Amino acid sequence: MDFFERTGKMAIGSRLRVLTETLTRDAASIYGLYGVDIKPKWFPVFYSLTDERPKSVTAIAKEIGQSHPSVSTIVKEMMAAGLVAEVDDCPDRRRTLITLTEHGKGISQELIAQLRDVERAVEEISAECDNDLWAAIADWEKALGRESMLERVRAIKARREHSEVEIVGYRPLYKKAFYELNREWIERYWELETHDIEVLENPEKHILDKGGHIFVALYNGFPVGVCALCPMPEESAYDFELAKLAVDNSIQRKGVGRRLCAAVIDKARELGGEMLFLESNTRLKPAIALYRKLGFKELPEYHPAYARGDIQMELPL
Repeated sequence: MDFFERTGKMAIGSRLRVLTETLTRDAASIYGLYGVDIKPKWFPVFYSLTDERPKSVTAIAKEIGQSHPSVSTIVKEMMAAGLVAEVDDCPDRRRTLITLTEHGKGISQELIAQLRDVERAVEEISAECDNDLWAAIADWEKALGRESMLERVRAIKARREHSEVEIVGYRPLYKKAFYELNREWIERYWELETHDIEVLENPEKHILDKGGHIFVALYNGFPVGVCALCPMPEESAYDFELAKLAVDNSIQRKGVGRRLCAAVIDKARELGGEMLFLESNTRLKPAIALYRKLGFKELPEYHPAYARGDIQMELPL
């Protein structure tokens, strides 16, 4: 199929669905060929009951690897067709078991010849092919049991996004980005204060010349986030402050903020710091959640340096 040749392996789900639809369409005709009046989707439930042991819907679902709601729906359809019936579980009357009716048992006998012929047809197809699909499906089931497709894609996405973002030290060419990224998020909720403007317009004087550091996140080479490590006054109980964290709103959910904070924390430890301080606002829920994940704890008492500040936190290094 040209479409699948163009899409490649990323369309495996769609290709398997087409194959399943083809086999299911043939299966419906095959049942008619043998005079077996059941729907293809009923087969796993029907076959589970051919050992003539009454079973609960939960037990059937577990045995055939389908969900409880799906099996429950199929059982209701099969009951309407007169193939199965409910029986009470004598030891536990609160539980209902499912069993084949006499009509269902009669069909199960007719089904035996059909199943043998279908198995031979599958073996013929396998002999014509270079690969054993049945064995491959079993391998895939084991692999997906160890780690789902969702988990694998999530991990690959995280690795790709991690490689697309680079954390670098401050350079004069990032001065405008440092100002604009901070200005954008502050003015989204509040107004720039005098101290904001002083620091943002001259980060060299207010941060770097005092022994601080500024980290810049580059996404495909373009600055999308910044964060600063600022030395605290000697009389302070803290060695450094994590400040001026700002990430471009268009680049959220790529872990940029976490990586910038991690760079600041690592640098504070490298410089021998013991306690790291930060001030923020509880309105910034994602940022506060990130700080808590990184180990920051809220201070019971605080004296905000900014009008917008309503929470101060600390992190032992």
